[in-house]
Amino acid sequence: MSEMEKLYLIVPLAPLVGAIFAGLFGKLIGRTASHVVTILGVAVAFVASVVVFQDVQAGNSYNGSIYTWATAGDLRLELGFLIDKLTVMMMLVVTFVSLMVHIYTIGYMHADPGYQRFFSYISLFTFSMLMLVMSNNFVQLFFGWEAVGLVSYLLIGFWYTKSTAIYANLKAFLVNRVGDFGFLLGIGLIAAHTGSLDYATVFSKLPELSVKTISLFGDSAWPLLTVVCICLFVGAMGKSAQVPLHVWLPDSMEGPTPISALIHAATMVTAGIFMVTRMSPLFEVSETARAFVLVIGATTALFMGFLGIIQNDIKRVVAYSTLSQLGYMTVALGVSAYSAAVFHLMTHAFFKALLFLAAGSVIIGMHHEQDIRRMGGLWKRMPITWITSLIGSLALIGFPFMAGFFSKDSIIEAVAASHTLGAKYAYACVLIGVFVTAFYSFRMYFLVFHGRERFHAAHAEAHDDHGHGAHGGEVPHESPWVVWLPLVLLAVPSVVIGYLAIGPMLFGDWFGASIVVHEGNNALAHLEAHFTSAFGMAIHGFMTLPFALAMAGVATAAYFYLVKPEIPARIATAFGPVYRLLENKYYFDRFNEIVFAAGSRALGKVFWKAGDQAVIDGLLVNGTAKIIGGFAQIIRYFQTGHLYQYAFTIIIGVVVLLAFWGSRG
Repeated sequence: MSEMEKLYLIVPLAPLVGAIFAGLFGKLIGRTASHVVTILGVAVAFVASVVVFQDVQAGNSYNGSIYTWATAGDLRLELGFLIDKLTVMMMLVVTFVSLMVHIYTIGYMHADPGYQRFFSYISLFTFSMLMLVMSNNFVQLFFGWEAVGLVSYLLIGFWYTKSTAIYANLKAFLVNRVGDFGFLLGIGLIAAHTGSLDYATVFSKLPELSVKTISLFGDSAWPLLTVVCICLFVGAMGKSAQVPLHVWLPDSMEGPTPISALIHAATMVTAGIFMVTRMSPLFEVSETARAFVLVIGATTALFMGFLGIIQNDIKRVVAYSTLSQLGYMTVALGVSAYSAAVFHLMTHAFFKALLFLAAGSVIIGMHHEQDIRRMGGLWKRMPITWITSLIGSLALIGFPFMAGFFSKDSIIEAVAASHTLGAKYAYACVLIGVFVTAFYSFRMYFLVFHGRERFHAAHAEAHDDHGHGAHGGEVPHESPWVVWLPLVLLAVPSVVIGYLAIGPMLFGDWFGASIVVHEGNNALAHLEAHFTSAFGMAIHGFMTLPFALAMAGVATAAYFYLVKPEIPARIATAFGPVYRLLENKYYFDRFNEIVFAAGSRALGKVFWKAGDQAVIDGLLVNGTAKIIGGFAQIIRYFQTGHLYQYAFTIIIGVVVLLAFWGSRG
């Protein structure tokens, strides 16, 4: 094994070692040692990722097997790594954001009795995500895919004494199983038709796969790759929370804030985006699959944004923002702008992690109050959180020169230039979404940091992030340095990373052969023809329609919540049915409860009554017992203990036998 191969192994294994120590020996080594060993593990992974990044920058890449787990005929199940520019970008994002979250957790979870367990979980999650992004085959991809789902389940329900947390993690688990079923079907079809689960081998067989068809209903023939890509994307819909498999993500805010930043903003929910990008050679063959991806993404981008407008829990506002931005990334995938999708994935990871951690800082400063209607005027009491939140919000709405501007505007321009079926619908959605994003982002920002101070008037008992009570009238304060330092460190890339990376990542040959785009599908070509420099793009951004829409959203939020705060209530009353529709989240949860949950219970009741009680218990178990009991009742008449009766029975038996033999003779 070469030195670089050893380094590849160190990247995922260092966080795993930290997770094992904190998880199994946390009580023994104590709280301080638990966070030291896990932070050290993730720091080692980050440093190793930087070294690997530099090696890849020098022109080196790697695609090879490390360990063969099992073989079945010609099918090999292997542990292997694919190290290219797409992989190292994800490795840097995952390890850096995870490191920031680990440091932040010291301050946020300092009083929690499950301190060591939490550090073990988030370190285990980092290992799982790294295994996913570094894989060179579908087996390891699926392992990482399911492992991040498992750790997500554990973290959402971290406070297992809260009924809402248990409901939320079960919901996340079940919804993701729906998506994972489709994902597994896609992998199974690939294995069946190629005899391999290795990416390179599968991609090499594209010419023969592209002409194959498969029968789904009757005699109708579907292109094999269309079915495979849609199945794979169903998995991405679950993991990356696309409509209608989005319902788990807002409820997942029941978990501690650090995991909201790590899992539900920067890493796990972007696994689906990464997977589709990695599978770009397959998706490029099927326009039907890309159109499906495009429409789902556009619907998510706009309609999940609308839900963010009426949320009052600070974390749920950011959660719906995540849903909407994941929709933007999915739209980019649908128009073959894969590099724009992962570019937005990267910029979004920094500014959304920043916003989630800033929300957690506000929750700490407000003594665990989460209702933004009970805040206001915090800018002078929490100056560091205020300024970093402003940076994150500006990046989110795509303000020129901020990281989100370069990635988000590139997606909008790519959709405008695309000829994929559904592109016009998607363009309308992403444009309207710009206004909506700016409105709900600055609605939250103004309600939390500006206007009059409302926390002094809040005498009601507020329920904190931990499920304990905190008095709403306590004076807010800035968070400790272990909380605000990660905010500052995340604010830096939220400002500069887009400016530095747009040239090479979108218009250079940064991704090389990692991403495949067919000539006729290259929606970014139009943007590339007009791109001169990052500075020129940012200056031009001040004169575009998305900038005007974003500023209109900010101005509307300022007018509604700073100048005329009584207007929102009037609008809610005037548009009662629309408000109720949004308040009930388009009734997706209600539909799932009535159709799927109640339907499953009804079906289970039928199987219980007809199958378990009637057939198994009634016929097989109790029925057998009744037959044996009845037979025993008859036999007992011949078991009296009287000698004369036994003699008489023998005589009768002999007579019967003689008569039988006589008739045969």
